[in-house]
Amino acid sequence: MNKNELVDAISASSNMSKADATQAVDSVLEAITGALKSGNEVRLAGFGTFVVSDRAASEGRNPRTGEKIQIPASKQPKFRAGKGLKDAIQQQ
Repeated sequence: MNKNELVDAISASSNMSKADATQAVDSVLEAITGALKSGNEVRLAGFGTFVVSDRAASEGRNPRTGEKIQIPASKQPKFRAGKGLKDAIQQQ
C-alpha cells in the first residue's frame, strides 16, 4: 500500500474527502517526523513505537574496488511493532 492507497482507504472508511484525508495523513507523518527530529519517541498503543537509534561510525569496503571506506555515525529511524499489531497479523 502506498500513500495514495492509504489516503483512499481513509477517505472511504471515514467519509472524508480525499483532500481532507490527504491532509490528515500528511499531518500525522509530519508530527511523527517532528517528534523523532527532536529526539522523542512516538508510542501508538496497540500499534507500535517509532524511535531514533544511534548508529556508530564503522569501517566498510567498497564492493567494486575492495577499498576501505569510513561510514560516518548516523541516526536511524526505527519502528517496533506493538502487541496489537503483531496479534492482528497473526490472525490472518
